[in-house]
Amino acid sequence: MSAPERSAWRRRKPVAAMAAETGADATAGHEGGDLKRSIGLGQLAAIGIGSTVGTGIFFVLSEATPEAGPAVVLSFVIAAVTAGLTALCYAELASAVPVSGSSYSYAYATLGEAAAMGVAACLILEYLVSSAAVAVGWSEYLNALLDATVGVRFPDALSGAPGAGGAFNLPAVILVVLCTALLVRGVSESATVNAVMVVIKLAVLLLFVGIAFTAFNADNFAQFAPLGVSGVGAAAGTVFFSFIGLDAVSTAGEEVRDPRRTLPRALMLALVVVTVIYLLVAVSAVGAQPWQEFEGQEAGLAAIMGEVTGAAWPGIVVAAGAVISIFSVTLVTMYAQSRILFSMSRDGMLPPLLSRVNPRTLTPVPTTLIVGVAVAVLAGLIPLDVLADLVSVGTLVAFAVVSAGVIILRRTAPDLPRGFRVPGYPVTPVLSIAACIYLIVGLQWITLIVFVLWLGAALVFWSFYGRRHSRLAVPAGEEAS
Repeated sequence: MSAPERSAWRRRKPVAAMAAETGADATAGHEGGDLKRSIGLGQLAAIGIGSTVGTGIFFVLSEATPEAGPAVVLSFVIAAVTAGLTALCYAELASAVPVSGSSYSYAYATLGEAAAMGVAACLILEYLVSSAAVAVGWSEYLNALLDATVGVRFPDALSGAPGAGGAFNLPAVILVVLCTALLVRGVSESATVNAVMVVIKLAVLLLFVGIAFTAFNADNFAQFAPLGVSGVGAAAGTVFFSFIGLDAVSTAGEEVRDPRRTLPRALMLALVVVTVIYLLVAVSAVGAQPWQEFEGQEAGLAAIMGEVTGAAWPGIVVAAGAVISIFSVTLVTMYAQSRILFSMSRDGMLPPLLSRVNPRTLTPVPTTLIVGVAVAVLAGLIPLDVLADLVSVGTLVAFAVVSAGVIILRRTAPDLPRGFRVPGYPVTPVLSIAACIYLIVGLQWITLIVFVLWLGAALVFWSFYGRRHSRLAVPAGEEAS
């Protein structure tokens, strides 16, 4: 490998150049157009909450509680600590590099271009697959809501993918089309709709907590950790799926007012709200129902409410809350996906079409439409269990890279303005990396193999396209900085 080829792997994009491109510290634009800064602290925190509190909490207790017993509460704590350590690292990098692209942009500024492409592959996997997965979950709850309220539902052939009892998941595709249309219309409108949905779904979960606590039985916690420490760790890996989405806050870096202050505050606010809600739901659910009864339980929160009240209306309320909740998750994850592709295209890592911005709505319409089509195809044709398998590993790798990026940027750019600094540095980012590795090791080996193959394919694409078209590419024979 020649010197220029070696340097392409490690060339980094200066933070100052990112700021100049995006208007973070200057007004310079680029040929594709600039995004509109219209999101405030409340809307940005709602994006983080909206992308996190979704499908996971409505399903995860039925999967995690049989693994850990009542100690599933500790599993939530472990997952929350992992997410919290990473959120602190995200907050510092988001305040120092306030641009779209999330950990892709952070990796580009700290680890180099090849690493950035690898992280981008993780993020594409996380957002594209999770968008499709939650859309499939929305289809299930929509059918349950329609059945309970008006006595009709989509036929099985049109509400399930091949391999899941159907031929095509039409409700999931309808959801993706609605989200795509809203995102094309404008980010401010999308953020407002998401904020309203966040309030509604938090109210539904708090209603569940209130009702479940009326049937709280301390005896359900008597055999606290029947499956030991290993069970708690395994459940923590399962529970972590419920915390995926906090990094969506950092994908909005170019559309946030006063990003150096707003980004870290929104991250911390979203993390606190999400953690409190999850712990309340977990404690109240296990207190209201023996842990052995969670295994195989469908729509677990609705079932618990029905048992406690002896009425049908709680199930209807939870189903309606899930429909609203999952809509907002799909909206935010598709938004995040489009902004990552936008950033990659602007850097030359993807074709220039993906960084074109509509002059009227100031949104990347081509990217949004492409993401919509891709998510719709996955949601319509792939079963939920297949879609969900790869989400956690991509997220954990991206989280670990962000934590490493904090350490690297402190060394390479110590004077860079930062609106937030990680407390307890360097212990905090090191603990974050260790926690991510701990959860990755607990994943199934087949998931890790598929992930490695996906990562390899992304690096091959970069070798043949991104490396040559990158805006940091230099003439042959010159050394990259």
